[in-house]
Amino acid sequence: MIAIVGAGVVGLAIAAELSSNVRGVYIIEKNDSFGLETSSHNSEVLHAGIYYPENSLKAKTCVEGNGLLREICQRHGIGFRQNGKLIVAVNNNEVDQLELLLEQGKRNGARDLVMISKKKLDDMEPNVNAVAALYSPSSGSIDSHTLMRYLLNSAIENGAEIAYRSRVIGIEKSNHGYSLIIEDDSGVSTVEAEAVINSAGLHSDRVAKLAGIDIDGVGYRLHYCKGEYFSVGNGKNKLVTRLIYPVPEHDIGGLGTHVTLDVEGRMKLGPNARYVDTIDYKVDETQQETFYRSAKKFLPFINFEDLEPEMAGIRPKLQGPGEDFRDFVIRHEEGKNLPGFINLIGIESPGLTSAPSIAKYVARMLNGIL
Repeated sequence: MIAIVGAGVVGLAIAAELSSNVRGVYIIEKNDSFGLETSSHNSEVLHAGIYYPENSLKAKTCVEGNGLLREICQRHGIGFRQNGKLIVAVNNNEVDQLELLLEQGKRNGARDLVMISKKKLDDMEPNVNAVAALYSPSSGSIDSHTLMRYLLNSAIENGAEIAYRSRVIGIEKSNHGYSLIIEDDSGVSTVEAEAVINSAGLHSDRVAKLAGIDIDGVGYRLHYCKGEYFSVGNGKNKLVTRLIYPVPEHDIGGLGTHVTLDVEGRMKLGPNARYVDTIDYKVDETQQETFYRSAKKFLPFINFEDLEPEMAGIRPKLQGPGEDFRDFVIRHEEGKNLPGFINLIGIESPGLTSAPSIAKYVARMLNGIL
């Protein structure tokens, strides 16, 4: 049996991929349903692969995942809005940064990127204030809940099983692989697995520690980075037709307060990025002024009273405040004397876009194990 710990979008994509070829896929999820944490508290943006260092897992899986997800959505009727993304420069100093992003994206394989002049930008988005923009036509928005439901149903149709309200509290090596000690509504039990895939998102470092890994020694300890969103009302959602992003600031932990339009056309601003010690999904309403001032730089039509607290999410980041880029950890831990144990740690943005590509990556790893 292959045990997958975590039923977020990445865990479900792995389950759907593996169950199409092997039997005995078992998903263990501590919550009441699938995708209740990071996978359902994000921008629902389909990224193109612009921001990440060349040859990083984030870049490779994002570029491949973009194409795979668009195909999945079109084939299975999953809500998807390919309205494109504009990364806007509000002054001439930021234009040079757009040029760097253009070259970075092209090196990563996002080959449809194009620089847009102010005149062209004014034609495309007359209500956006900027001097130039980088246009990514293959970016868009996706209905992440319907996507996760599709992935889960696909896995179940292939024979996979899922256990909710089941928390992994221990992992021990056994003669045939691993014994997972599970706590659920009926008590404590043990599940035997030949291979274990740790896709526990915000709790993946804890699961790695249960397997005996020194998470501080190997750099697996996660840092929680909270991102809040404000919705935009009063009919202002009709004033732009694309995703609008600022030039990303350094050392803020995210891509800056941007404009997203979901598949139904609702507009949100966010997320901000601030490191926190605990997981909670409350929106700090005092952030409204900061959101308003950030958006006003490139959306002159926004008024303070247009904004309402919407939601918050938590990113499981490997880098702490002020630290350099950290890539996804997707690793078979045979070198730590854990054959058949695969860790996925620090799967934050662009994790939603990358999910089907990550699933294929993990499947290739397992081909050499089972």
